[in-house]
Amino acid sequence: MKLSITHTTTFRYDEPVSEAYMEMRLTPLNAGGQRCDSFRLATDPPGEVRGYADRFGNAVRHFDTIAPHDQLVVSTHSEVATPKEFNDPTRELSLLDAYDYLQPTAYTPVTAPVIGFARPCVVADDSYETARAVMGAVHSVMAYTPGATTVKTTAEESLAAGRGVCQDFAHLMIAACRALGLPARYVSGYVYAPRRGTASASHAWTDVFVSGRGWISLDPTHDCPQSDHYVRLAVGRDYADVPPTRGVYKGAGEEQMDVSVRVEEA
Repeated sequence: MKLSITHTTTFRYDEPVSEAYMEMRLTPLNAGGQRCDSFRLATDPPGEVRGYADRFGNAVRHFDTIAPHDQLVVSTHSEVATPKEFNDPTRELSLLDAYDYLQPTAYTPVTAPVIGFARPCVVADDSYETARAVMGAVHSVMAYTPGATTVKTTAEESLAAGRGVCQDFAHLMIAACRALGLPARYVSGYVYAPRRGTASASHAWTDVFVSGRGWISLDPTHDCPQSDHYVRLAVGRDYADVPPTRGVYKGAGEEQMDVSVRVEEA
């Protein structure tokens, strides 16, 4: 499928700020069968945009603006070809990747409640079906409830609440998989959902590594594997590695952020 994505983030300040530095992970990946055919990024106020690849292979763009401003707009447009299903050639993890994707993090603590939740999902001698069972369990115990959690909510907290958004579903699945010895990583991106209208926000889901088979990509929010309706932006240990935008500025102004995302067939 060919998809067109427009993503606009607007930062407003109640008084002018200066010396703003912004880092963005908004470039669709060329990975897993996905191909980014075009990508454009514009900033207002304008600044020279530079780029680099981070530790996890994500394309990072960054820029700074020195002049005082009370509004900053970052807009991107992408054209992406997506595969029918995720297909990654990796069959064995490096020692560093195996360590990174098995360790608990601030968002994905492996605590007694998480372990207790994960254990019934084990399918003996079948890591693939275990991962699928974890996905189904997360989908069953969590209610999708915007506003019920914050960007700082942990997997244990969302499990206790029984509700959250896609970020919380992904973190709980990652924590549960790691509790069972399955390497797991966070995926940020978009999902095309024409029956619900075009996407109104970014999406998040989970990759799980199955030895001998490689990475499989599962979405606990919708209880399904990644399909051609998904666009991958970045991967990492948890949300802290892959926020679409992150920055700092100099000044006392309070920041308000608005995000607009539109995903359509190209």
